[in-house]
Amino acid sequence: MGTGFDCASQAEIEAVIGIGVSPDRIIFASTCKPETHLNYARFPLGNKFGALFEEVIPLLQAAHTAQLSVVGVAFHPSSAVTHPEAYHTAIASAKMVFDTAMQLGMPRTHMLDIGGGFTVSPQFDDAAATIKAALESYFGDEPDLEIISEPSWFFAETTFTLATNIIGKRVQGNLTEYWINGELYMNMLHDPDRVIGTVKPLALKSYPDNPTCSQSMTYTSTVYGPTCSPLDTVLTNYQLPELNVNDWLVFPEMGAYSVSAGSKFNGFDTSAIMAYPVYSNQSSESSMNGNN
Repeated sequence: MGTGFDCASQAEIEAVIGIGVSPDRIIFASTCKPETHLNYARFPLGNKFGALFEEVIPLLQAAHTAQLSVVGVAFHPSSAVTHPEAYHTAIASAKMVFDTAMQLGMPRTHMLDIGGGFTVSPQFDDAAATIKAALESYFGDEPDLEIISEPSWFFAETTFTLATNIIGKRVQGNLTEYWINGELYMNMLHDPDRVIGTVKPLALKSYPDNPTCSQSMTYTSTVYGPTCSPLDTVLTNYQLPELNVNDWLVFPEMGAYSVSAGSKFNGFDTSAIMAYPVYSNQSSESSMNGNN
């Protein structure tokens, strides 16, 4: 498929090389790199450095003086872009860097890394259209341009669903509070705001005949993680049906920057989370639908 690997540290580079990946398929993409990691990574890598545009000329001049090969520009708007216009602005700025390098008499640059930030949402189509239009506008005269993107979030986001068990409950006036065995520090730190509106109750214990609580009355609820930190609040003023200990709350689309960004805070170990592969049998589905 022509894909490569986006590494953020020496340890990740070592892990990827350890499985037989050629260094020319690796981008060392951390925006701030320790010197020891840079020394280790002295093989062909596309290094990513954040810079203001007024810093571009001094950086290019320094690279030219040091006889470093500047092959292109890399940018990364954010981990989850909500405004596709950010790509247009970044691509326009990248073109100015390409032109500046030529004006300084440097070899022609030929690589553009447009970063990531792609999520599985209607905004992906907007981002794709914006990027395509910007590339045609600013790089239409660059036939040999090599374009790289880093869509790891896009690929990983929908691949995992997090099922958390309710381990505690308290009712205070009109507020129902639940404690679950999932936490911000362990598996929701990537973007806790994105879970709002997607949480699904699974009341296997309380309502075995209606586990999804369809058409059930809901109540104002707060959901906490199991740690002692007051910051470990997963949901606030959220409408949930009446649930009980050993029922479940299910969080879809938790494949990106969830468990991988976890910690062992208060002894709750990310590595202890059980993973169960689930897949559909397409041939069976086709037979059920009457297809050959």
